[in-house]
Amino acid sequence: MASFSFQIFLLLILLPLTPILCTNDEGTALLALKTKLSDPGNVLQSWDPNLENPCTWYHVTCDYTDHVIRLDLENTNLGGVLAPELGELKYLQHLELYGNNIEGQLPTELGNLANLITMDLFKNNFQGKIPGSFAKLKSLAILRLNDNKLSGPIPADVANLPNLILFNVSNNYFSGNGMIHVDGSFVSLPIKCLNIIN
Repeated sequence: MASFSFQIFLLLILLPLTPILCTNDEGTALLALKTKLSDPGNVLQSWDPNLENPCTWYHVTCDYTDHVIRLDLENTNLGGVLAPELGELKYLQHLELYGNNIEGQLPTELGNLANLITMDLFKNNFQGKIPGSFAKLKSLAILRLNDNKLSGPIPADVANLPNLILFNVSNNYFSGNGMIHVDGSFVSLPIKCLNIIN
């Protein structure tokens, strides 16, 4: 019994010395993003896992229920790649990462962001195809992927999202001429898809 009491006593003494990570699931997803990005300007220095939740971090906006709804990291000289964990930010409405040096492929997990309204990833160095999973973004109104190094066909299901009013994929390396294949015929995109580099 004395041995058990001593163990409890030791635990109570050592507990304050143990770092406590207080972030929630959304904070964990953002920290995964931070580890994948290079940050020469140290703009992510406030992203501290010891803080209660990511709503206290710079460049992160939350709603009244403390869910992350906006990520503003445009023109911050970030490099590296996007973490697939970004797809776990299920309340996210605005993803602003334009004007950086981020490269690699667009994670298919971004298609899980069901509440996303704007996705601005233009003026980066993204490569590969537009993920077909983007067709699940039914709330998306603005998708700007222009001025990257994307290639392959333009997915018709993405270009025809029900709420999409602006879809700019200009200055990439897509196949075709700003045309997409729909129901056996080629039709012009009804939204902005100009100056495609072949």
